[in-house]
Amino acid sequence: MNISQAAEACGLSPRMIRHYEKIGLLPAPPRSEGGYRQYSQRDLHTLGFIQRARRLGFSMEQIGHLLTLWQDRSRSSAEVKALTAAHLRELEEKIRDLQAMHDTLAELADCCSGDDRPDCPIIRSLADD
Repeated sequence: MNISQAAEACGLSPRMIRHYEKIGLLPAPPRSEGGYRQYSQRDLHTLGFIQRARRLGFSMEQIGHLLTLWQDRSRSSAEVKALTAAHLRELEEKIRDLQAMHDTLAELADCCSGDDRPDCPIIRSLADD
């Protein structure tokens, strides 16, 4: 199938598929006599793998590593688990940071009367050094 058909089949844009090829996550497919990329079911399966890994927040570098492990039938699951555990720790840190941002904003919003007066603790907080 061509790139438009592959994009439609896996829910990605042709541009994103070309990007994955460019950065090495997807091998360049063979081309037709007319120069069009020709994708196989295996390519679609790889694109699905990439898409699911992205939805879980893995970085492109991590996805590349996961793809290598996926394609290596002699891999140990310990390496996959270690990569996933490291990603999980990163996510937990981001969650803590987001929760702290949420708490600060909620406190500032509670302190602001939101009336017609110019005094605003939110602006004051942002302006403080």
